[in-house]
Amino acid sequence: MKRIFGEIDGVPIYEYTLKNNRGTEFSALNYGGIVTRIVTEDRFGEFQNISLGFDNLADYLAHSPYFGAFVGRVAGRIRNGTFVLDGKQYDVVKNNGNHQLHGGRPNFSKAIFQVEEVQNSLIFSYKSPAFENGYPGEVDVVMRYTLTDDDAWVIEYEAKTDQPTLFNPTNHTYFNLSGDVKKAVFENELFVRSHAFACVDADLVPTGEIRATAGTAFDFTAKKRIQDAISKGDPQIDFASGGLDHGFVLEHEAGQPDAVLMDAETGRGVAVQTDAPAVVIYTGNTLFGDYKVFGETIRPFSGITFETQILPDAIHHPHFGDSVLRPEKPFYSKTTFRFFVNKA
Repeated sequence: MKRIFGEIDGVPIYEYTLKNNRGTEFSALNYGGIVTRIVTEDRFGEFQNISLGFDNLADYLAHSPYFGAFVGRVAGRIRNGTFVLDGKQYDVVKNNGNHQLHGGRPNFSKAIFQVEEVQNSLIFSYKSPAFENGYPGEVDVVMRYTLTDDDAWVIEYEAKTDQPTLFNPTNHTYFNLSGDVKKAVFENELFVRSHAFACVDADLVPTGEIRATAGTAFDFTAKKRIQDAISKGDPQIDFASGGLDHGFVLEHEAGQPDAVLMDAETGRGVAVQTDAPAVVIYTGNTLFGDYKVFGETIRPFSGITFETQILPDAIHHPHFGDSVLRPEKPFYSKTTFRFFVNKA
């Protein structure tokens, strides 16, 4: 099902909606692959939207918190907006001080995608031209959103290029499991299957140091409230305006989630499982401005993201992983967000 959401330079922007047998709904735009709504049930049988977004296109065009967006070519920051690949230096668009963030501007979050509706899936495709925002190589991108009848939202990313380039996409949906944007995520309980995280500097660019989480605010191997973590006064928390905005190195365990977020009041939960080596968890620390989300003025900590990816700025830190896309090796990655309710 789709409806007109607006238009850009005469091109129609559609909102597509998937609905499963349990009544869960998922909506996304052909603009930026933006997830506009995820409607799930709580312990009382009430259905509410648990993602942050706007109800009109004008706000998506005017504001850039990356609500629900498909982020690329490269998620996170690239230090000084420059990198060397196969002995050649490339300078990419700087849109975050002296650095590049989330692929520059405009990035995938501002692109208009071709969309194919196939049963319970939406298939997005886009051809990123060579040197878009400074990146070499033409890249053909395909992304699939699927909503299953067991309440899983599955994202599959595919890409191929005609010459070596960087590619490290993610999705930037902010979850607010309360269904009420006025409520911060402080009381949510978080588990992350990780014993190490990537340190950042004052610009939130990774320094290259991988630090053990044991004894720090970043240890979520036993679930704990987000408030309990960010109130510890860790300098890394201070760099991120009093919250999380860090990459966690994942320790995958077959058949088990890599991260779990729970809201005790509503009973809602989301379990994250990915084949990506890391996840950047951002607690919406700098969400503020003169705009509203579904009628409510945005506030810091109104949502939390799970940005599954290779650790940011990997091109400058080989031990972070390989974010180089080459013609002979197409890209594929899969992330699943499984929604559940604890009715106890």
